[in-house]
Amino acid sequence: MSSAAPLAGIVVLDLSRILAGPTATQALADLGAEVIKIERPGHGDDTRKWGPPFVRDSDGRETSESAYYLSANRGKKSVAINIAEPEGQSLIRKLAEKADILIENFKSGDMARYGLDYASLSDVNPRLIYCSITGFGQTGPNAHRAGYDFLIQGEAGIMSLTGEADGRPLKVGVGIADVMCGMYALTGILAALQARHRSGRGQHIDVCLYDTQVAWLINQGVGYLTDGQVPPRRGNDHPTIVPYGAFPASDGEFIIAIGNDAQFRRFVSDAGRAELADDPRFATNAERVRNRAELIPIIEEMTRMRPASCWLERLEALSVPGGPINDLRQVFDSPQVAARDMRISLPHPLAGGGNVDLIGNPLKFSDTPVHYGNAPPLLGQHTAEVLRDHLGLARQELDRLKASGVIGEME
Repeated sequence: MSSAAPLAGIVVLDLSRILAGPTATQALADLGAEVIKIERPGHGDDTRKWGPPFVRDSDGRETSESAYYLSANRGKKSVAINIAEPEGQSLIRKLAEKADILIENFKSGDMARYGLDYASLSDVNPRLIYCSITGFGQTGPNAHRAGYDFLIQGEAGIMSLTGEADGRPLKVGVGIADVMCGMYALTGILAALQARHRSGRGQHIDVCLYDTQVAWLINQGVGYLTDGQVPPRRGNDHPTIVPYGAFPASDGEFIIAIGNDAQFRRFVSDAGRAELADDPRFATNAERVRNRAELIPIIEEMTRMRPASCWLERLEALSVPGGPINDLRQVFDSPQVAARDMRISLPHPLAGGGNVDLIGNPLKFSDTPVHYGNAPPLLGQHTAEVLRDHLGLARQELDRLKASGVIGEME
């Protein structure tokens, strides 16, 4: 077995902040890349202050590091460089000359003002893979607009599909537009790395929150393109599978996710309503979808008769898909999370207990396992190290740059 990480030796220059870009670069760090996170001196990634909750020290006091920031920045090296200063731009340009990948999420056109756009940097490093993450892309009538997760969820359609049928449109409870954009960016970057093996050249990747949100409308989006009918919100119900949703038990709610007619027959037979499987209105999934308004109240009347634990035990015995609706305490206390290493702990200098708990990477490699490296770095923690090791700057020069405001903290 090989112990080398999949991306060992790859250098990533990360000029992104908030969530979409950092999600992609954290995954690259997990896969073994050296990720150099460029942050504004004295301020850093905006999400450092997005709390509470914040990491607490040994006396229980809140520190400057938020849980939001921790969620997307492990394994990186923080370098504080003032990109507004010409010397700061020069430092970044020199780092880019040696990098394999650069990720940025500035507004369209901003990087060109600094001389750090793809056209400028590819001249000095033709192998550079340059990924631009924006709200609306580099082209089109909205290219100039800033993009935020909530706005994109509304504008690109997912909110129209989320929420109860007679309620308000709702956003997803996490920044899913940001996260999915980060995942698409990661896919594009890895594909560009593979293409570079053949061509020897890097390329520019233009990915945006709006496009990726439209892309993952998936079956609902293609359903509209197929029949021209704008799909309504259905709460927890599935648009094309019935019964598939949250149902009331005698002590709460649980999920039934019946995917075929055989499962439906086993379920209603066990519940003492075998005749439903032969009723022409419900015998096939297509008919159950057409007649959901009649079927769902019947099933709800059945499920209210037993506690959720009883139903889940019966569904498991019948090989009918079902499950609980867990809160996050139940999720992170579950043996499944423990067995899959989805809760990890890394040393952090500000944490009272010495470590911070983080969410693990879901990729499980048989030969090149994920490597977590360090906890999310303090602002500027690696400034001196990176500029010394990558650019050969001596301490005297680092001190001069610090005194002139070009670089920030040097831990």
